[in-house]
Amino acid sequence: MAKILIIDDDADIRELLTLVLQQDHHDVFVAEDGQRGIAFHQQEKFDVIITDIVMPNKDGVEFILELAEHGDGTPIIAISGGNRDVGGEFNLVSAQTLGVNAILKKPFDTDELREMITRILG
Repeated sequence: MAKILIIDDDADIRELLTLVLQQDHHDVFVAEDGQRGIAFHQQEKFDVIITDIVMPNKDGVEFILELAEHGDGTPIIAISGGNRDVGGEFNLVSAQTLGVNAILKKPFDTDELREMITRILG
């Protein structure tokens, strides 16, 4: 059982991820944007963070950069479906260059997500 933080502005994605991860007996925390994600991260130690890239206030890239500045080694899975101007692949490649542990394009297969988490947790 792991403590997992989900950061995504899409309520449906947050709900889906929460259900899937709770079925696997993980403790799940949710934040609507990177700003709230940082606030949660300052209060709790997480085993894995799943973050969207395109979000209001503080996006996933800003969130990842802020964690990196503080030398945080929490494993990160970046997810993205893109937006009107940029496809999800571009966002995920950008996240990869920042050193995330795994990437997942929306819409995604929940079994693939489970496999990623299992691999990350070792």
